[in-house]
Amino acid sequence: MKPAFATPEIKAAFAVSDPLARKGLLRLRQLIFDIAAETPEAGQVEEALRWGQPSYLTPECKTGSTIRLGVPKGARFALFVHCQSRLIPEFASAFPAWDRFEGTRAVLFNDPAEVEPIRHGWLIKRALTYRIRPPLEIPA
Repeated sequence: MKPAFATPEIKAAFAVSDPLARKGLLRLRQLIFDIAAETPEAGQVEEALRWGQPSYLTPECKTGSTIRLGVPKGARFALFVHCQSRLIPEFASAFPAWDRFEGTRAVLFNDPAEVEPIRHGWLIKRALTYRIRPPLEIPA
């Protein structure tokens, strides 16, 4: 089920001109809500605008690091995390074949088909539970 947008401003943030970017951003948004629903320790996920980008926080349990979605300069769309966290380096270590990063702050995409539930769901779950640091599990 597609969750309703929290505000009209958040809905408008997804109205990017590139249809592939819009589709990819919406796919990532859906994956965030799906993973959050499967991760009770994260609590309720809140959708908000931060720096003009759709952002996903865990205010109830305060277990997570903010996830943002946006359009970077070097790709069609991206999933951003806090640049001082270990999330991107851990992701790069867990999935060494993936090489499209913007430093330690983003995973870059050019096609919605690149959003893989197993791989990117892992990163999203790690971000939603960042402060409780579950053991690092690499999916098979």
